[in-house]
Amino acid sequence: MDTMRILCAPFCALLLFVACSEKKVSSETNIPEAPQFHSARTGQGATGEWQVKADPTAPSQPNVIAQTSTDKTDYRFPLAIADEGSFQNLEVSVKFKAVAGEVDRAAGLMFRLKDANNYYIVRANALENNYRLYHVVGGRRVQFASANFKVASGEWHELRVECVGDHIACYYDNEKKIDATDETFKDAGKIGLWTKADSVTYFDDLRVAAK
Repeated sequence: MDTMRILCAPFCALLLFVACSEKKVSSETNIPEAPQFHSARTGQGATGEWQVKADPTAPSQPNVIAQTSTDKTDYRFPLAIADEGSFQNLEVSVKFKAVAGEVDRAAGLMFRLKDANNYYIVRANALENNYRLYHVVGGRRVQFASANFKVASGEWHELRVECVGDHIACYYDNEKKIDATDETFKDAGKIGLWTKADSVTYFDDLRVAAK
């Protein structure tokens, strides 16, 4: 199973291709200028501020991808969309740390993304202590599955999705929390990172594999 891995490392701004079809991206630039991502937004408010930052607690040292804008617009979803690859049936995962946020403190993983207004998103929220799965169609977010449990701020956790056909299984720290079916998006699409409102969230170790 070929795996694409995106992680942050020391200054390079270089795309490397390594064994086993694993792809590793190193960058110290802002995300909108980096070769592996582009920034977008669903909803209203300011666009996101995606940056590569040093974090000594990062699972893959030394850097993380961080959304740092604190615009409090409620229906505002900053996105960082991966430019490489398009996946229909997939396994995708990312590690995240919810750092701050008064309106929201959320981290999400997008898949089968057509554009900034059409995609699947699973997200964890440290203020609400829940895990929810949505489809976003024409910019409108509709929840169709969820689970409630403690989502701790200031700690690293992992989001993981397995999506095959219309079946979607969502894991949190390697524990299956959501098992659902949905036929909104059937075709291959991009993957990406997602936050909400004033969430300051760090991400690391984004991986995706076709299934």
